[in-house]
Formats: sequence, C-alpha cells, structure tokens
Amino acid sequence: MKKRKRFFQRLTGWLTALTLLAGSAVGYYHYTLPDQFRVTAGTKLRLNQTGLSIIDTVNKEEITASALKSANQNYHAQLMLFDVIPIKTVSVKVVQEKLLVPCGTPFGIKMFTNGVMVVGVADIESAGKMINPAAVAGVKVGDIITAVNGKAVTQNSQVAKLIESSAGEPVKLSIKRNEEALTATLTPILSDVDGSYKGGLWVRDSTAGIGTVTFYDPSNGAFGGLGHGICDVDTNELMPLRSGDVISVTISGIVKGQKGRAGELHGYFNNDFPVGQLQANSEAGVYGTLNASPVPAQAIPLAAKQEVKTGAAQIYTTVDGTAPRPYGIEIESINYQDGTKTKNLVVKVTDPDLLGKTGGIVQGMSGSPIVQNGKLVGAVTHVFVNDPTRGYGILAENMLEISEKTSLESTEKAS
Repeated sequence: MKKRKRFFQRLTGWLTALTLLAGSAVGYYHYTLPDQFRVTAGTKLRLNQTGLSIIDTVNKEEITASALKSANQNYHAQLMLFDVIPIKTVSVKVVQEKLLVPCGTPFGIKMFTNGVMVVGVADIESAGKMINPAAVAGVKVGDIITAVNGKAVTQNSQVAKLIESSAGEPVKLSIKRNEEALTATLTPILSDVDGSYKGGLWVRDSTAGIGTVTFYDPSNGAFGGLGHGICDVDTNELMPLRSGDVISVTISGIVKGQKGRAGELHGYFNNDFPVGQLQANSEAGVYGTLNASPVPAQAIPLAAKQEVKTGAAQIYTTVDGTAPRPYGIEIESINYQDGTKTKNLVVKVTDPDLLGKTGGIVQGMSGSPIVQNGKLVGAVTHVFVNDPTRGYGILAENMLEISEKTSLESTEKAS
C-alpha cells in the first residue's frame, strides 16, 4: 500500500513538473514566435524549433491545395507543442519566390530633408540681455520645421531669411514633432552682435555619408541599403527625406575597430553624377532605385524569417576598392518577433582575413548582405563597441517589406 502511495506521489510530481515545463515552453514560443509568416508558393510553413509542429489550417475549408501553390493567398495555421498542446494561431501569406542580387557594394548618400531639422537652440544677446526666442516659443531640438508663416521651407537659408525679414514681428512655425503637427509662435529679436533679427535656431537641411547596398531587385530596379535609418548626428533623430541621390564610391582606407572604439571605412565619392535616387529613409534602412545592378552577381532567393538558422553564414562587403567579396560569420541568435523590425540577429565575424583587415564590423559596413544556404537572409547593421567582432543584423524579409511598400508608393505618386 505504501509503495503504491509513493508511486502515485512520484507520478503526481512528474506530471506536475511536465505540466509546468510544457506551460513554460508554450509561453516562451507564444511570445518569441511571430503571428505572421510568409512562405513561397508551392511550399508549406516549417519551423526549426524543437518540439514544434504545425497544422496547416485551423478550419479545413479555409484553404485548398491550390492556395498553397498560388501567390497572394492567405491561410491560418495552428502551432502545436509535441503535436498535442496548441500554442497559437498564426497567419500565413503565400508569395512568389523573390529573387534579389546580394550586393555588398559601397554607395554614397546625398540626402535633403523634408523641412529643416532643429539641431540646437541658442541664446541671442539683445539690448544687453541674453534671450532664447526659440526656447520661449517652445521649439525643441529634433523638431522639423516645415513652414514659416505658411511658406514651405526646405533650406536653412530660407528659415534665416524669413525670420530676419520679420523685423521683430512674431512668426508662425509649422512643426512636426514625433509625427504630430504643431504650431509655434516665435518672436525674433534684434541681435547686438550684427544688428539683424534672429530666432536662436540652429537647423540642418541635408546630410551626406557612405553605406553599403544590401540588395538590388532586377525586376524593378529597387534597392535597399544600410539596414538602419539615417539619423541626425546631433539629435539622433531620423531625418525626414525630401529627396536624395545615390553616388558611386571607392573605399580608400580602414580604421580598424578596437574594444571600446568603433572602426570605420574611409572612402570618397567618385563624382557628382547620381547612379540612383533615394525614396525612403526608415528605421530599417534607406530605399530607392538604381540605374543598374552594382554587381554582376546572380540573383538568389530571399529567405523567409523562419528559414534563417543560427550557425555559419557569409557576409558580402567591400573593404578595399569597389568590389565586394564574401567573408565567414556566425549567426549567434535570432529574434523573430513581429514588433522587432531591426536588430533581429546577433552575428559574429569569424573570417580571419576580415578580422585582420578591419578587426570585425566597422562603420560603413552597415547594409552588408548576409547569405546562408544560398539565400539572402539579412544584413549587418550595427557593431558592438565593446566587441567589434560582433554586432546586430536585420532580417532581409523586413527590408523587402519596406522596399515593396516604397516601390508601391512611388508608383502611385507617378500615376
């Protein structure tokens, strides 16, 4: 009797432990796995995680065999743990296989802002007193001034001229702050220094730099690069794009990365003739069109996020001259969550040649494409300053999503 009692006590303990373990696993997968997936027409959703299985549809009538073979179809799937415990229902979008050219070529950026960005506010000496008209008006660093007294502004000189010509009368500033439209009334004051009316504003209307092209789409000439947005150097705010040119670049030197100090690529614009146009500056990179593919390489399939695995991969990047070459890396971890559009990957440079040249990941390599098992899986975006051999990457699927949206918006504007 006592043996039987001990047996049931142990059994109860085991079942409790298994229930807790299963519950923890369900919670973990529910949180870490996305709610949306995309698969290529003719294939089914497959995941690499241990213990996971998939029922292709929750309601059989929702999907037919043809839906799995045709693009632009959607269906639902049930994620299961050990074929028994439901985790969650996800949506699956069936798409045509996307072929992109992995580039790894450097490109120059000349970007002009939509409005002007406030990068500083300053005191003005007037009648022997120090006054800050911009601060009094409620203007903040990072604000985008789109108009002065109803007149659109896109250049620093326009803002200065309109403020100076006010002769001290209040001017209305149309401002964009964190996607919110605001109005501020600024009263310029007469400067004791040069006798002109000033508003105490430091503004910026353009920027330039060097990055790396991630991919080129031969079907429509679209490209994606950087994998992160172009931000103002003073405010760290994303700069709103009005227009921009892509310029060819040659890499001329390298400052190797060291622990605690990021390295960088040095380069120069080959000329002032654009080889493409910028159409979007987003947190997940810059996008636009190129006149031609930057490299003669063949297009390869884009990997859906669930196809990306930890382990060996390659990055294509240019650290001398103008031609890219592959270098070995390791994908250490992957973040699949829907809400995470950047910093999806943690990667480590393992190639001794690249480590010898750059010390790892350096500024200017942002956008270098990551290829794994013959597919484009992502791009390098950031370096870990305390360990230049490691850094973040973005999933290629996230970049393609913005590229396709940008191309669609550009087509709609043109029509």
